[in-house]
Amino acid sequence: MTEAGSRIGRAATGREPPTIVHRHRLPTRLWHGINVVTLLVMLMSGLTIFNAHPRLYWGAYGANQDHAWLQIGATEAGGYLRVGSLSVETTGVLGRWTNAAGAEVTRAFPYWATIPSGYNLAVARHWHLFFAWIFAGGLALYGLWSVASRHLTRDLLPTRAELAPAHVLHDIGQHARLRFPKGEAARRYNVLQKLSYCGVLLVLLPAIVLTGLTMSPAMNAAWPWLLDLFGGRQSARSIHFIAATLVVLFILVHVAMVVLAGPVNELRSMITGRYRLPKE
Repeated sequence: MTEAGSRIGRAATGREPPTIVHRHRLPTRLWHGINVVTLLVMLMSGLTIFNAHPRLYWGAYGANQDHAWLQIGATEAGGYLRVGSLSVETTGVLGRWTNAAGAEVTRAFPYWATIPSGYNLAVARHWHLFFAWIFAGGLALYGLWSVASRHLTRDLLPTRAELAPAHVLHDIGQHARLRFPKGEAARRYNVLQKLSYCGVLLVLLPAIVLTGLTMSPAMNAAWPWLLDLFGGRQSARSIHFIAATLVVLFILVHVAMVVLAGPVNELRSMITGRYRLPKE
């Protein structure tokens, strides 16, 4: 808009026109959209795979008679989730639930959370592995672009000043009061966003990919160092599950923040790249 047009707009409306900035570049928007599909399919098919043996172990070996640090199952009394020595009744949600036909089923995760909805380990593995390669390839390309374009160092890595305890505590307090950045401060990520994004991009997602490869017998033969890195296939399976769970928690918090900050503006910025800066 020209300066004259801007003055006319202000005179007609009696207020400043909104400031529109280009917030997300095309590679970021494409990768974000692809991950919406790939992560959903991988998580749901992964739960079907987990249902085949709903126990997690540390070390190289794991079988029914071995000690599991996490287990989802059912007794005659009902379903349960057991973590270490802590056991929680989960009847109706985990371990024992009712399917769409009204029949009681004894299985870790319910049909509405899995792909396919009926238990089929072979089909679930096909879905999971197909989308895993799409996910791993997208992560590698996005990582290379982030480094080459300086997106990682310029936009995502927090500065030393931002990591100061007083600054971090201030941002935590502002988020706890639902006071989100406005004006020029909203043009860039705050320190909590940077820390969470870097944690997901640099730690959780690579861990998911590498532990997934570690669980493959073919990769064990090609890259045996992965078994040493994660302490065995069962430890890799546990880390894979933990990292995926943390990604789900991140997504839930991320969606909640988008809704609270203004979903129309946030979604528009991720679809078109154009973001309206909230006024001071």
